[in-house]
Amino acid sequence: MASSTKYIFITGGVTSSLGKGIIAASLAKLLQARGFSVTIQKFDPYLNIDPGTLNPYEHGECYVTEDGAETDLDLGHYERFLNTPTSQANNVTTGRIYNNVITKERKGEYLGKTVQVIPHITDEIKRNFFKLGEEGKFDVIITEIGGCVGDIESLPFIEAVRQAKWDLGANNFLVVHLTLIPYLAAAKELKTKPTQHSVKQLLEAGIQPDILVCRTEHPLPIEVKKKLSLFCNVQLNCVIEAMDAETIYDVPLLMKKEKLDERVMSKLKLSSRTNTDLEQWKDFLGRHKNPTSEVNIGLIGKYVSLPDAYKSIIEAFVHAGAAAECKVNLSLISSEELHPDSVAKKLENLDGILVAPGFGERGLEGKIETVKFARENNLPFFGICLGMQVAVIEFARNVLGLEGANSTEMNPNTQFPVIDLMDEQKNLEQMGGTMRLGSYPCELKKGSKAAHAYGKLKINERHRHRYEFNNEYLAAIEENGLIPSGINPDTKLVEIVELKNHPWFVGTQFHPEYKSSVLNPHPLFVRFITATIENKKVK
Repeated sequence: MASSTKYIFITGGVTSSLGKGIIAASLAKLLQARGFSVTIQKFDPYLNIDPGTLNPYEHGECYVTEDGAETDLDLGHYERFLNTPTSQANNVTTGRIYNNVITKERKGEYLGKTVQVIPHITDEIKRNFFKLGEEGKFDVIITEIGGCVGDIESLPFIEAVRQAKWDLGANNFLVVHLTLIPYLAAAKELKTKPTQHSVKQLLEAGIQPDILVCRTEHPLPIEVKKKLSLFCNVQLNCVIEAMDAETIYDVPLLMKKEKLDERVMSKLKLSSRTNTDLEQWKDFLGRHKNPTSEVNIGLIGKYVSLPDAYKSIIEAFVHAGAAAECKVNLSLISSEELHPDSVAKKLENLDGILVAPGFGERGLEGKIETVKFARENNLPFFGICLGMQVAVIEFARNVLGLEGANSTEMNPNTQFPVIDLMDEQKNLEQMGGTMRLGSYPCELKKGSKAAHAYGKLKINERHRHRYEFNNEYLAAIEENGLIPSGINPDTKLVEIVELKNHPWFVGTQFHPEYKSSVLNPHPLFVRFITATIENKKVK
């Protein structure tokens, strides 16, 4: 296969959640800092076509790209680290692979052949491996293979990686295997056996890892590295220690110290274009670790027992906190625990409140009580997607006196549907991929809080929802002080609402957290934090 693009595959062994996504993003960052154009793709072994229909408890948040793909949360890491957008092509699931192959078979494209895992499924996987490389835009493509080596569902992916080596040829292909070196407290010893077994499984599948990245809680002594090198058939200087870090944003610097990027470049015969430029990154880390102020923010949602359900929001607060040189103490609070008699007690120590996105009725009334508390007590408030819709419902009920006002998502028979389905959403049969997804334009009102935050009047933001602000109630809501400060120019749908006489009360129909990155913190999050700091001083 003739291509000047180099391919790196990242596999994982021993256990899931070792941080393949962070290692992939860190390696990409280091190569990017040396002047290479890099992208990362994630191949997930589950049968869902995309994560759009998964409960956040199953798989963490569903991340949305500019082009409207519902993807794995690791793509959020890729964008936050690299500051470059990903797309539909960057996340492929087993479901999509099989769907493509079966569709081709039904169309007769295999001309009477018996359709099999090898070569048909593996060919389709490889086609997707190489798709981004054909654009000629990237020097290096990093592919993260989800799950663990040895999982039944990831076998076709591993086989496709083995075949890719022969298609690509020497110096164009590299496998980084991420594994765990557990510490047995009773024996006071680091154990290499799980890694040996994991590499053995890779070897049985016909893949020799080039680099081992070893997650560990304790430094790896040279004897342990030598043992791993010997038993796993990997050069000694390619056994890389990955100690637990204080923050995920430390990992690129730790990997640089371990010379991961140098090992990769030497094996792929890449010569550096520039000196590694990580000054802005170090500057961000300096501000993040040395804040000059502190605020307590409550994140009100219904999936709070799994923080990954709100991954992009949590990281957006890290970026905004660093930009404002402020330590953001985030408390995740279940909206199901908030009732009229408990809300004041639960929220009294907070300096600001964010009401999170979500679907369905569970926890809705708690979110409404939260908005009421923030509105009446001049507490900085930020609502995202359902959080914005809840702000509208609360305002309609408690300011306009429309008793029982609701979204038709929660109560299809509500007398006052202030949030409703758009006409084109009403007759949909399928759940997957049928929402308003991806980037849409929005025009801001001059002099509004939103316009002040952005510093411009035309923006584009990413969406993931079905239900919209019902414009039949627009005039009444605006007259009473909840201002529609952002409007979609094409559909005239309300994108942002804000309260006039309030320190900071903004709700957005879109998801600003998806576009926040280390080097470009999102302006709404930054302004929310600075408004919270200012309001705290006044109090």
